[in-house]
Amino acid sequence: MCLIAWNWQPDTDQPLLLIANRDEYYARPTLPLHHWAGAPISAGKDLQAGGTWLGLAPGGRMAALTNVRDMRNQRADAPSRGALVSNFLSGQSRALEYLQSIAASAALYNAFNLLLYDGQTLLGFESQGAHVVAMQPGITAVSNAGFDTPWPKLLALKSGLQDWLAHQSATQASSHEALFALLAHDQPAPDAQLPDTGIPIERERALSCAFIRSSDYGTRASSLVMLRRNSARFVERSFDAQGFTGEVSLEF
Repeated sequence: MCLIAWNWQPDTDQPLLLIANRDEYYARPTLPLHHWAGAPISAGKDLQAGGTWLGLAPGGRMAALTNVRDMRNQRADAPSRGALVSNFLSGQSRALEYLQSIAASAALYNAFNLLLYDGQTLLGFESQGAHVVAMQPGITAVSNAGFDTPWPKLLALKSGLQDWLAHQSATQASSHEALFALLAHDQPAPDAQLPDTGIPIERERALSCAFIRSSDYGTRASSLVMLRRNSARFVERSFDAQGFTGEVSLEF
């Protein structure tokens, strides 16, 4: 998962609306959104390491992960970060309790950001510094740097979500096409606005799009999560190197 934006309104009938893109190598084997056998998890699945990047569980539990792009400190032998998502979803820990439990071991992983909702509390975690972030009501986002780091695609997605909320009803399913359109934006940012994360400028340019396409790597899934007080909706669209491969929609 490499780009997430959400609207957090804890005192309403729909506390959380989240949209996200997961970017990954096309060769990495993946299952689309489904109910996992033997675990109370609804998510896609990374078949290489067994974890996931975004999922739901009973009680309104939600977890999402982004990798931090820090190629200068990347380790090939680090454990998979996807287990951090699936372990939270399959357990019963409150969000803060879970983040406190992983803080001491966070440095074992390549850098990541984790967003958790336990049905009551929405918290973020930045592994660089083992920092817990209390989410404030309103629109927030994260990409491959710390929460709300103003990369161009993050700012554009936040702005688009704000416009959608101002003009659409979140209960109108037909209007959700506009949210997927935000996630499908594939224009790179100007070179002067690109971050320096230790990769060539051509790669930075390709990765500056909300929806990434390259020869070996790109956006593999676009997701919409709507969490209400007594129900949830999770829609995922999948992609490969040739384009769209399917959509799964789950209601809870």
